[in-house]
Amino acid sequence: MAVTVSFSSCLLCFVLLLPVLCSSQDTFLCSRATYYGSPDFLGTPTGACGFGEFGRNVNGGDVGAVSRLYRNGTGCGACYQVRCTIPQLCDDAGVKIVVTDHGEGDYTDFILSTRGFTKLARPNMAAELVAHGVVDIEYRRISCQYPGYNLVFKVHEHSRFPEYLAIVVLYQAGQKDIVTIEVWQEDCQQWRSLRRAYGAVWDMTNPPRGAVNLRFQLSGDDSKWVQLRNAIPSDWKAGVAYDSAIQISN
Repeated sequence: MAVTVSFSSCLLCFVLLLPVLCSSQDTFLCSRATYYGSPDFLGTPTGACGFGEFGRNVNGGDVGAVSRLYRNGTGCGACYQVRCTIPQLCDDAGVKIVVTDHGEGDYTDFILSTRGFTKLARPNMAAELVAHGVVDIEYRRISCQYPGYNLVFKVHEHSRFPEYLAIVVLYQAGQKDIVTIEVWQEDCQQWRSLRRAYGAVWDMTNPPRGAVNLRFQLSGDDSKWVQLRNAIPSDWKAGVAYDSAIQISN
């Protein structure tokens, strides 16, 4: 359902630069969006979230950098519905994007891939929308969906077996954030926290020998913990992604 936004409400949103409800029914927030150029119109493998090639191709390349929503990396991997508010140019449904990078523009919360930005437009209106450069939008967080994919733990390429382990979580479904990751230290019988190195990359020096048992905590009122045995094998290798055999629900 299309939402009509008055000029005065969006002007107030622009002046205060704070999230203001555009519709109490759909809980969309007012902001602005622009786009970045890339040769293939997709994402970038060098984004601040540390996703690598996943950040370029995930969601078909409908990805974006965010500023305030980055939240020191906690916002990496979150999904949003974004739609612009120029009636004659903008599609009512907008585009669903995945956060893969950090960036700031002209009072924008979103800097979308060119592919994602053009999907804001009605059919045959993409070129005209792109010519605007920056557009007023409304957005809301939605559940990420990866049909056919489990949660994956990728050992970051900068890891060095066995003295330094860095991991990044890929294909996380739902709307919750991972706020803590811990590994089980068998020799002292306690959980040991990983450090958020940057973006979605978590790391530790001198990781436990043997298969890595880990648990992670999700955001929300229940602060749910998810525990996994042998999440990463004892002979882990840098650059290799390991399937968790589970997926996160809403």
